Amino acid sequence: MGEASLDVDRLWPARCIGLALLCALGTACASEPPARSGSGPDPGLLSSGRQLTFEGRRSGEGYFSADGRRLVFQSEREPGNPFYQIYLMDLQTGDVTRVSPGHGKTTCGWLHPDGERVLFASTHEDPDRADEQRAELELRASGRGRRYEWDYDPDYDLYAGDVRGGSPRRLTNVLGYDAEGSYSPDGQWIAFASNRHAFAGNHAEREAARAAPDPSLWIDIYIMRADGSGLRRLTETPGYDGGPFFSPDGTRIVWRRFSPDGLRAEIYTMALDGSDVRQLTSLGAMSWAPFYHPSGEYVVFTTNLHGMDDFELYVVDAQGSREPLRVTRRPGFDGLPVFAPGGGELVWTSTRTSTKRSQLFRASWDHAAARARLLDQPLTAARTAPLRAPGGAPGIRPDALRRHVEALTREEMAGRATGTPGELIATEYVARVWQAQGLEPAGDDGSWFHAFEFTAGVTLGSGSALAVRAGGREHGFEVDREWRPLALSKSGDSELAPVVFAGYGIVLPDGDGAPYDAYSELDVRGKWVLLLRFVPEDVDTERRQKLSRYAGLRYKAMLARERGALGVVFVTGPHSEVKDPLVRLAVDAALAGSSLFALSVDRGVAERLLADGGRSLSQLQAELDAGDPVAGFELSGVALRASINLVYERGHGRNVIARLRAVRGSDAAPVVVGAHVDHLRAASSSSLARGKARDRVHPGADDNASGVAALLEISRWLAPQAAEFERDVLFAAWSGEELGLLGSNHWVAQFPDPDPHGSGADRPLAAYLNMDMVGRLDGELVLHGAGSSSAWTREIEGRNVAIGLPLSVQLESYLPTDATSFYLKGVPILSAFTGSHEDYHTPADTADKLDYEGTAEVARLIGAITRSLAESAELPDYVAMQRPEAAPARGRLRVYLGTIPDYALTDVTGVALSGVVAGGPAQRAGLRRGDVIVQLAGMNVENIYDYTYVLEGLAVGEAVAVHLVRDGERVALEITPDSRE
Repeated sequence: MGEASLDVDRLWPARCIGLALLCALGTACASEPPARSGSGPDPGLLSSGRQLTFEGRRSGEGYFSADGRRLVFQSEREPGNPFYQIYLMDLQTGDVTRVSPGHGKTTCGWLHPDGERVLFASTHEDPDRADEQRAELELRASGRGRRYEWDYDPDYDLYAGDVRGGSPRRLTNVLGYDAEGSYSPDGQWIAFASNRHAFAGNHAEREAARAAPDPSLWIDIYIMRADGSGLRRLTETPGYDGGPFFSPDGTRIVWRRFSPDGLRAEIYTMALDGSDVRQLTSLGAMSWAPFYHPSGEYVVFTTNLHGMDDFELYVVDAQGSREPLRVTRRPGFDGLPVFAPGGGELVWTSTRTSTKRSQLFRASWDHAAARARLLDQPLTAARTAPLRAPGGAPGIRPDALRRHVEALTREEMAGRATGTPGELIATEYVARVWQAQGLEPAGDDGSWFHAFEFTAGVTLGSGSALAVRAGGREHGFEVDREWRPLALSKSGDSELAPVVFAGYGIVLPDGDGAPYDAYSELDVRGKWVLLLRFVPEDVDTERRQKLSRYAGLRYKAMLARERGALGVVFVTGPHSEVKDPLVRLAVDAALAGSSLFALSVDRGVAERLLADGGRSLSQLQAELDAGDPVAGFELSGVALRASINLVYERGHGRNVIARLRAVRGSDAAPVVVGAHVDHLRAASSSSLARGKARDRVHPGADDNASGVAALLEISRWLAPQAAEFERDVLFAAWSGEELGLLGSNHWVAQFPDPDPHGSGADRPLAAYLNMDMVGRLDGELVLHGAGSSSAWTREIEGRNVAIGLPLSVQLESYLPTDATSFYLKGVPILSAFTGSHEDYHTPADTADKLDYEGTAEVARLIGAITRSLAESAELPDYVAMQRPEAAPARGRLRVYLGTIPDYALTDVTGVALSGVVAGGPAQRAGLRRGDVIVQLAGMNVENIYDYTYVLEGLAVGEAVAVHLVRDGERVALEITPDSRE
């Protein structure tokens, strides 16, 4: 056992393999492992899998106690010590305790059958251990790595410690690597690996052994009694023999043996006296880490048969008489498999994590199916039950979750849009539930509600008019048919003023590609500026992407305003495909007005403006569409005036806030748990429905009645436990989330901004836990925000042990949900999400499609973390993360593809799709759920930011190539974007 390179965790340095040999074979030890689509188990013999450990730089090599209730494993999680230590996990409570000394190098834990003793290898009595720790920390701090770190330290010795602590008893005390130990089933024997014989000569021979480039080549299998007596050497064949484990009946030992040249390893078994050696595999690859199934009928092991860097799990029968059977099928590292005593579960080490570093995974094992497929025996036993408990989590009721969701999605709530009667009904429902649970109101003035104002809409008032004077005559135009004000416009009457044509109105900042300035040598002070919408149509994708970042209507209006313009007139050029040539009069809830007039006109009005100059809009756009700026000009003899009357509607939304007071009346910062209660009204601009479906009620069952239902069940479950709390818990049902996190932003605004130089110990809120779309648990639960506090990995690991949810833990803390309101206030966050789907923001998001058993498990996990935080006097720390470069807002994207990204699979290379919109370009092109887009329009796509950046450069109606990965194969298709406008 040992440690992979600083950059590579996939080659687990463990009980059964020498990393020196792997790296010598040309394994890419300094590169990242291949990306993979999710962290769950592979279909087949494994099911209901999930990540077991999360804390620490990495963890692995987990071995069950004889009763299956505990797991001993090694992990890098000790402050100040970069090396592995041994930990014991209670699989019922999730509690983890260290059982090794805490200093030096430690590895290879194993529990005695009596459950009282733990066996491990350690260098903690090496006098140089502190220097080694310091040197390793300095090396890591420098950013320098090494090809491999596991050096088979000759100061490793075997120790037996008490699981409750205390000084461990030393079992071996000679120079040489003594490690990789395990107890026999009856606890009387220890098998281990050692190269002690290489150090047994005179001083010169010992020094030569220390300096050898690969001391693992001398390692052989030894056996001794549990007290260290009766030592015997069992193997003497050249090559590394290691990783010994006893058979379930204690009569044999299974291990792996490297060939003398170190290029291959195979699986062997032998009797306890070293006789009757049998070779089980002949794969010609690195096959190692063998472990018996409790039935004794077969052995699970690890091999890189499919590629030097691709380690997979296999099983082979105990006699080696049949072909091995493959278990996993994921690129990267899956190794060190161990069966639970009952044989129905498997724990193994894998890099199928969001960080690409090794952690322990746990899954159900189908013994009957494995036996049938491997041994050609009929199925004689029922399939092993999944780890997820049927009927939902204890204390959280799936039937109650269903009732809450059905209540919140009733027809009369009409989508629960902020500021509507439906929102009032929904928030009243939440308040009544909390009142019945005995919680205290924590809103305004002792009420349940926290109110806020927002801009709900904008309409045309009376008197709006547009007139153009040209050729000595004045022409009027019909409002809302030939022209329309923009929501960002000022209201009032403008003077009659000249008109200047400034092309696309784009100015590229210095250093952002080839120069582009639509206002070069153009005086627009006190004048109207006629501008084309969008960007030049005929530029290449890369140029379009750069120009698109400065092509928003508000941005163009700002540039004109800063140059002294009186107003802006936008027109859609004849070469630009759109559904409506006039800009829609719509407003976002956080409207910021402007000090200039702004309107859009149809092409007829624009042609009237240009007519006396002998230029047509089509000609001008054709000149500009090549991509080079064309000098603007004033329209001779043309003037324009407008009267604009915009009426802004102020809306009133409300959050619901409740308090579960700690019985001891603590003044400690409370924990906040929340979910947004609002959704969309029919025909909302945020609807993803097409055609007439946009006008139907959008019930929002998953988004986010599911989160509110889980919130209500968590509060009910926690209410009787408040006697144990050190701090209060606040529960919040936010409104205005769909309009831009309005409700949560308004609520957190009452707290001061964090001191960037402070410790955070005096912050008013301990942490915020969020649930947004948790109703469709189809695979993994995504937990975003894990990078916001170092406490989260410990909390997630400890609370999920007994629940057993498959998790994808993501560090990202800037999220499009209410959690961001808190994170920007210096509060650590954690946000639960079960993934997007094709019903998102459509009328098809209905209550009957939710997985209430899965939602109960999500609620149980968030509830357990909430309870843990409320019971602790310690404040979780806050970690500031750099904000990623923002993807363009949807409003700036002109094209529409109809793809629905799967935000649960953020560790894939590319953009995974959870679905495609019916009738959209993606469906017409043949894309479907599960596809991973890796290239679009000739540009590689590695993440959602790449994807939206490429979308900026696409042209409506212009077909482009899309490359995707489907079922492991690369597929090329062609897609033609529609217009979003």
